[in-house]
Amino acid sequence: MAHAARILLYFLFAGIGLTLIASGLMWWFEASRRLARALNSALGKAADAVIYDLDGHKAAGLDFTAGDLAIMWETGAQGLVFAFDEIEGAELIVDERVVARAQKGESRRVLNETHAQASRVTLRLMFNDVETPEFEVNLFGQVSHNPIHAQTAAEAVRLGRKWLSHIDAVIKRLPATPSPYSPPDPTEDSAPVAVAQTAPRAAKPAPKPASVPPPWEDDDGYDDQNDTYNDEKH
Repeated sequence: MAHAARILLYFLFAGIGLTLIASGLMWWFEASRRLARALNSALGKAADAVIYDLDGHKAAGLDFTAGDLAIMWETGAQGLVFAFDEIEGAELIVDERVVARAQKGESRRVLNETHAQASRVTLRLMFNDVETPEFEVNLFGQVSHNPIHAQTAAEAVRLGRKWLSHIDAVIKRLPATPSPYSPPDPTEDSAPVAVAQTAPRAAKPAPKPASVPPPWEDDDGYDDQNDTYNDEKH
């Protein structure tokens, strides 16, 4: 009888151990945590602002210190890092209609409504890049129980508006590109002047591919408490 009791205890402890291991693996490989680890690895630090699209297995993160924006897809398996001067703008799309925009060379289109009854909210990021000119992140479409997701359309619109403010501030703080030629001075003599040839500008380097570690490697830079739409730091 005592031998049978010991066997039952062994099976009980083994079951508890397997349950704990399975729970830990599920926690570690959860989509939002994998995306967060990929963003932190690509930026070299914890992102200052993050948005997730768990249905699309996407995320985007801003690093205000280095001036970078990282985008991730395929749950962090693929990604790119853009410098701030490569950002062309952003659009907030509600039910297939652009309701707000911040773009280079244009005045900001301000959002005047909360769109609390919207069925879909999407943020479109635009870049000066041939291969990846746009990147869309769905902020609201299906109600998610994950706390990193907006639970209502109004919360998603507020999150999208906050990101539009980030992008607008980035665009406005970039210095204007000086013109390679100066207009002629009308007070000067109209004698012909030889125009010096300017050397062609070097091609702009392609966006940096994000360096994504294998999902089993640890990354201490991840913050489990990062709440994208309750973050008031920025």
